[in-house]
Amino acid sequence: MKRLINWHLQVWKEDLRRKPLMLRGARQVGKTYAVREFGKLFDTFVEVNLELVPEARTIFDKDLDPRRIVWELELLTKKTIVPGKTLLFFDEIQAAPKGILALRYFYELMPELHVIGAGSLLDFAIEKVGMPVGRVNVLYVYPLSFVEFLSAIGQPLFIDAILQEQSLSEVNHSELLDLLKQYFAIGGMPEIVLEWTQTQDPARVRDAQKQLIETYRQDFPKYANKYEIKYVETLFNQIPHFIGEQFKYSSIHGEYKKRELAPCLELLRHANVVHQIVHSAGHGIPLGATVNLEHFKMIFVDVGISQAILGLNLATWFLDRDMDLVNRGTIAEAFVGQELLAYASPKWKHDLYFWKRDAKGALAEVDYLYEQQSIVCPIEVKSGHGSTLRSLHQFLQEHPKSPNGIRFWSNNYLHADAIFSKPLYAVATLADTTQKEAMQYLK
Repeated sequence: MKRLINWHLQVWKEDLRRKPLMLRGARQVGKTYAVREFGKLFDTFVEVNLELVPEARTIFDKDLDPRRIVWELELLTKKTIVPGKTLLFFDEIQAAPKGILALRYFYELMPELHVIGAGSLLDFAIEKVGMPVGRVNVLYVYPLSFVEFLSAIGQPLFIDAILQEQSLSEVNHSELLDLLKQYFAIGGMPEIVLEWTQTQDPARVRDAQKQLIETYRQDFPKYANKYEIKYVETLFNQIPHFIGEQFKYSSIHGEYKKRELAPCLELLRHANVVHQIVHSAGHGIPLGATVNLEHFKMIFVDVGISQAILGLNLATWFLDRDMDLVNRGTIAEAFVGQELLAYASPKWKHDLYFWKRDAKGALAEVDYLYEQQSIVCPIEVKSGHGSTLRSLHQFLQEHPKSPNGIRFWSNNYLHADAIFSKPLYAVATLADTTQKEAMQYLK
């Protein structure tokens, strides 16, 4: 399965100023698989899972000298580690926080050795020991984007068609919308996509999604205190019901208070299970300079997992081939947010923003604000034909430094006034330059 991250790993390998690399992202988004595939490019690949092999954690206890660490790892793994020829991979590195600190000394004392650390709960360990700032490279990994999904299911020719930003014939446009409906139901978690490509069986996909959801639940005790687990579980189960809405703690069913739920929502964010969309005034770059942290929306790590929590009947979804996207507005909105994260530069963590005007008698809301060449671009998501763009025009009127807006909808390309309308499947046209280069690897 080809991924955008594979291209970035190869670029890192050849970079003469390379530093030890940390892969960050939620559980089961494909970090380990990507590194194992990457390891095939080296003479030797040495993988040490610091969660599965507890004795390996003690290697970091004496000191952080990389030469001693490598020598002890050779004894442990029975493999020779040669700088320039070996890829050394510390999986689940958060299980040994000192291992994160050791990366600094690999950079300073053994810069020729290719070293990667990864972990699904890495952010919690970094909070405790800190990040070796300036001594490591970072790449963020997300579920498969829609173009990666197209590659995985054997439809790579559509990737070029999307990137050309030209209207397609009705037959090709309709086929892409059908494939997008598949993605909405299946999502981009690698294990689920692989199940779909191998079986084409909605029941098998549903079971795989349920198993993955249970894996996320089994992680709760790893980062939540005993008394917090019930709040984390409640949020995990209910957030999919509020996608597309401004999040309010009072909307959570049960006798819960904000002071109980807010810290647990932060835990889910640190685990990268959910992503926050924060209100921004949108007057300029950076968008984070004018935020209101009290006003935010939430999306799940993956649209397929989100719908599985809601109990989506996959069999019905696939049987109804004529189903329009018009009634799938919240899914489409979450999908666009997921795509914006997937196509941003993976070298740093990106935030999502929206805009809302609360003036009496003049309410307006724009789904996303996007930085495009140092200009704030408002984005509206319309799962159907969505002709009303009052909020988008309102934003442009109040923000003269933003000359254009974008609407993602079910129709083909259209440019009218200051609004560029693009098909829902074309979020990749907003991708970072390096990500567009990486897309050539998917073919």
